[in-house]
Amino acid sequence: MKMIKAVIRPERESEVLSGLEKEGFYSLTKWDVLGRGRQKGVQVGKTTYDELAKLLLMVVVEDVDLKRAIETIETHARTGNFGDGKIFVSDVKEAYTIRTGKSRL
Repeated sequence: MKMIKAVIRPERESEVLSGLEKEGFYSLTKWDVLGRGRQKGVQVGKTTYDELAKLLLMVVVEDVDLKRAIETIETHARTGNFGDGKIFVSDVKEAYTIRTGKSRL
């Protein structure tokens, strides 16, 4: 299994979540976060905002579904502008259901 952590624009949330649901990825966790990329924030007039609102999505998928999940997130999160976000992928070595205590792997 793989864990996808995607940092996206908050205004793209509904598009990304709808896209994931249409592809059969219903389970996820999301957080409102602050961050910045290479552009080091945004300057509006004389004011600089060095931390911007972002949304962090965490989705765990089977290895065979990884490419499809990433493509879905990219397609629905992309605006073509700086600050569209990042996707990080890591291995999931263990997972347990709290209610039953059973291992998922």
